[in-house]
Amino acid sequence: MLRSRLTSTIRQRGGDGPSRWITPGHQERPNGYFLNRTPLPPGQSRKWEDWELPCYVTSFLTIVILGVGLNAKPDLTLETWAHQKAVERLEAQRQILAAADDSD
Repeated sequence: MLRSRLTSTIRQRGGDGPSRWITPGHQERPNGYFLNRTPLPPGQSRKWEDWELPCYVTSFLTIVILGVGLNAKPDLTLETWAHQKAVERLEAQRQILAAADDSD
């Protein structure tokens, strides 16, 4: 049903030839290679596709920004706040005791 709707839409728009959305694949079955790519001849290197360099650069920068940003964020946990308050109270008590001992 979807295929018939797509072909009828293409015909209504005046499209010439088959659409990339409804044409069957070029192979009958997978050929056993990774991503169905045949290996290159020896001594020949694979050419990068247009999307690879921006994708790799963006991924690298994302990892760097997250690594720096997450390590530099302030520690706002409840345990840290409670520890700081406890240390402040102990210091205040020590100062009061020290002042009381000095006055005696």
